[in-house]
Amino acid sequence: MVKMEFEEIKDKVNVVFVDEFEVDRDDLEPTAILKDALELDSLDYVDLVVAIESCFSVKLVADDFKGVSTLQSFYDLLDKKING
Repeated sequence: MVKMEFEEIKDKVNVVFVDEFEVDRDDLEPTAILKDALELDSLDYVDLVVAIESCFSVKLVADDFKGVSTLQSFYDLLDKKING
């Protein structure tokens, strides 16, 4: 897997939220709570996993999301998955 800069990961994640989930770019603050501020429900999480796996060529499992509540923690999860 090709390593990516953190900012590139962040930008690509934000594009997924804007394009796939119609989230206002202004709402994409690192402290935003995924479930509340971004209004994601359980089906959205499934769609999010599929979109992210496709975009980044990574595999995400339920255990990966333990402790992931904010957008920043989601960025960090992907950084860890992509860059080790």
